[in-house]
Amino acid sequence: MMLPDWKLAVRMYHVGAKGVGNRDSLGCKVVPMRTVAIDPKVVPKGSVVYIPETVGLPVPGGGVHDGMWYASDTGGAIRGAMIDLFTGFGSYSMQPLMKKGLNLKTLSAHRIGEFKGCPPAWPNAKPTTPAPAPKP
Repeated sequence: MMLPDWKLAVRMYHVGAKGVGNRDSLGCKVVPMRTVAIDPKVVPKGSVVYIPETVGLPVPGGGVHDGMWYASDTGGAIRGAMIDLFTGFGSYSMQPLMKKGLNLKTLSAHRIGEFKGCPPAWPNAKPTTPAPAPKP
């Protein structure tokens, strides 16, 4: 059993929310279901973070999440043991995670490496442009 490096309070964020753009704090394009925003005093920027609770979640272009996230973003509201998962474009991008019952109180996070450059996109991801919100 792997012990967590951190237990982090979790939130989700998306392009279109107040103050959220399509670039992370490294200047890279944010990648849905890959980019996380962190407090770099807690989780070093450039960390590859494994979050076991996200394994199996749906990802852009089909398929399921492997639990790997990239700490490339920060935010003014992220202080201490928090992590924000970037879900995509528009608030509707958060719905699949909420439907899967992701615990939105705390997640276990493990630093398993580091990356240089920008976080990778999903191999089968659709272009990262806003899609229309689904009709109710």
